[in-house]
Amino acid sequence: MEKAGFFNNLLRTLLHKEPSTREEFTEALHRAYGHKLFDAEALNMMEGALEVSELSAADLMVPRAQIEAVDINEPRSVWLPKVIARGHSRFPVIEGDMDAVKGVLHAKDLLRLFVDPAYDVRAHLRPARFIPETQPLNVVLRDFRATRNHMALVIDEFGSISGLITIEDVIEQVVGEIDDEFDSVNPDKDNIIVVDPEHWRVKAETYLEQFNEFFGVNLQDQYCETVGGMVTDRFEHVPHRGETIEIDGFRFKVLTADERQAHLFLVEKLVSAADKGLPAANDPAEDISA
Repeated sequence: MEKAGFFNNLLRTLLHKEPSTREEFTEALHRAYGHKLFDAEALNMMEGALEVSELSAADLMVPRAQIEAVDINEPRSVWLPKVIARGHSRFPVIEGDMDAVKGVLHAKDLLRLFVDPAYDVRAHLRPARFIPETQPLNVVLRDFRATRNHMALVIDEFGSISGLITIEDVIEQVVGEIDDEFDSVNPDKDNIIVVDPEHWRVKAETYLEQFNEFFGVNLQDQYCETVGGMVTDRFEHVPHRGETIEIDGFRFKVLTADERQAHLFLVEKLVSAADKGLPAANDPAEDISA
């Protein structure tokens, strides 16, 4: 069966029209939702499934600088408290440098340390999984299922570690945010994550004050205090996944959203002609005949 064949058949049967483009398909989904053929949660997941094939590992990965790794060269007394405090189930293990990955440490294996202090963690590391930055998210998910891995290290074209991605990151792109008991320990943690020098992932709940401080700007909205509120106010409707809008020198793309609100944006700082060193369109210097 061809890709999205089930949804095409469903829409053709119920709406008597077969979409021929991505836009028509999305519009048909929204019409079907309007006819109450499925609920908002199902609509959100179907849109998320469509978006997955258009995103790559680089779009959702935790950047290298923010990877929480265990340096096996450090004394156990140094890294063990960090592992316990973070509460993650898996940690990449390195040897002095992020590019010297020795394997993956499962937190549950550390229980053996409390029974046998002589337990050799290094000898019981799991193999690390490596994927390229350009790997589409649908392929990443298929890779996770095939290899039964829940975490992979993302590498750039030179083979250097550029980030980390988990199966939860990919699933959240389809079903929305999955909160656990550790997500609320520090509500401001990771509100703004650097993707590359020109892009950032920004949570909708980020206060404009924090956004302005991070970027050195002064975005204001008389009705809202958060980035999500500001973007929604400018759209004048609840943003849909994949929609983009430009606000005061920034482009906001909605990465995740539900029927009530947006949750995560990909933010790009737009570069003006002046910033690039080019003459503006109405710059007299551009008319060399003057």
